[in-house]
Amino acid sequence: MCGVGAAHVISFNDMPPHALGSGTISFGLVSIPIKLYTATAPGNISFNLLHAKCGSRIKQQTFCPVDNEVVERSGLVKGYEFAKDQYVRVTDEELKALEGEASKMIDILEFVPLAQVDPVYFEKAYYLGADKGGEKPYRLLADAMAQAEQVAVAKFVMRGKESLVLIRAGREGLLLHTMFFADEVRSFADVDKGQSANIREGELQLALQLIRGLASEQFKPEQYKDEYRARVTDMLERKVEGREIVAAPAPAERPRVIDLMDALKASLAKRGLPESAATAKKPPSKAATAATAKVAAKAVPKRASGGRK
Repeated sequence: MCGVGAAHVISFNDMPPHALGSGTISFGLVSIPIKLYTATAPGNISFNLLHAKCGSRIKQQTFCPVDNEVVERSGLVKGYEFAKDQYVRVTDEELKALEGEASKMIDILEFVPLAQVDPVYFEKAYYLGADKGGEKPYRLLADAMAQAEQVAVAKFVMRGKESLVLIRAGREGLLLHTMFFADEVRSFADVDKGQSANIREGELQLALQLIRGLASEQFKPEQYKDEYRARVTDMLERKVEGREIVAAPAPAERPRVIDLMDALKASLAKRGLPESAATAKKPPSKAATAATAKVAAKAVPKRASGGRK
């Protein structure tokens, strides 16, 4: 019998926290037992692949084109391609021997200001909770780091791989962020950053005025929703219930504004923001400046000629 494909819509926000594991933060001579929890969960909607002809779910197989046969998992080995179609084989045992020493110790190496850590290094976020007997030292570290406005850089062996991590105080507790090593972050040097562009003072002031008009005291993530995911979910619910599918209206086409100054002014006007002192006109041409000077000169009265007629 043919199966029916379904999309799984899961909300992780209301799920009870489940510890991924435990560990110990080494802070000088102080040891802080902790538990590790996942802090984020992508709200993706997953689909199964079905056979269009009968609607049943397909099965994926590993196939060898040389021997023309399906290969079972037991017949697979890892290979590293060092040249085109040339491989060296690597066993699980060889990789296991190279893993970091099995340890649950999170060794703090240094403390730095959070502002000095480029967010490009952040990979994944975890919550740290106090484990049994670690409540007081956990609270001590969290409060001390918050007051000092410092974050901890540490190393941690996770799933056999040595990870660089950052521990910070936040949300009334401690959070851990796994980080990329420096050689894992690509260089930004050869990317065009528009440094050859000539920015006029008026344009800069208008941009600053727009930023000030859109500025908020706090970031409120709850006010932002994944509208695409909501539309997909609504479509799936309609399909399951056999209701009519309504296509989303096409977004209004944005007007093409060539002049940057005009675009900034239009943005301010759309937001109902004043141009204020940022309204700087384009600098006059040399010819216009000279003409203005002649007019001004004519308007100045001549001095008295010392009593001469």
